[in-house]
Amino acid sequence: MWWFQQGLSFLPSALVIWTAAAFIFSYITAITLHHVDPVLPYISDTGTVAPEKCLFGAMLNIAAVLCVATIYVRYKQVHALNPEENRIIRLNKAGLVLGLLSCLGLSLVANFQKTTFFAVHVCGAVLTFGMGSLYMFVQTILSYQMQPKIHGKQVFWIRLLLVIWCGVSAFSMLTCSSLLYSGSFGADVVQKLHWNPEDKGYVLHMITTAAEWSMSLSFFGFFLTYIRDFQKISLRVEATLHGLTLYDTAPCPVNNERTWLLSRDV
Repeated sequence: MWWFQQGLSFLPSALVIWTAAAFIFSYITAITLHHVDPVLPYISDTGTVAPEKCLFGAMLNIAAVLCVATIYVRYKQVHALNPEENRIIRLNKAGLVLGLLSCLGLSLVANFQKTTFFAVHVCGAVLTFGMGSLYMFVQTILSYQMQPKIHGKQVFWIRLLLVIWCGVSAFSMLTCSSLLYSGSFGADVVQKLHWNPEDKGYVLHMITTAAEWSMSLSFFGFFLTYIRDFQKISLRVEATLHGLTLYDTAPCPVNNERTWLLSRDV
């Protein structure tokens, strides 16, 4: 059995691979058609102009669904491992809410381009990166709470390093983007897709875009740490029939049918 066939480990793997593919394909299309500069454009700039915006939006919508599934499985796993730990249960629920908000933000970024709906796009980016960062932080706390009883200390330290990486990138991006969009560098900064070294705000732009790509890589790394955990879990759905037909009749006892959801037991 291959590693990705164990439990639900294919979920975080598919999430990272698919999202990275969405970034790469839209980037290649955008620079081939000269819609953006090849050196560190904003991720969303590579999905602003047709035809790459169609590819970008469609692939990121699927990535959002994969992210919801991954976050939900993680929630169920932590809950099953700590059924009576009230503090962990509260953190776990908070992590679920933060993660789902981040997925919503990803879908908004995918479907509302900054050149058309700037306010909605920025709102989506804040949800994606802001709530996503908080989700990583909560999951790192949970990893600390669960070690060494549930898993080893190495997992906690790896996730902590990734959270620090994410935090540094987020701080850099927030600081530089706030200065860049303050109005001191012209009103066309929002719509600008091509930058020259002599342009005002070029350095801030490059720092912001580099921080955005860096933050995305930290997200990828964090979800990849779920692979080993997800090898130890599978989910099932139980279908309960309340009658032998679909007519409005009195319910009668029937045998329950259990079917697999996503994976086999390991």
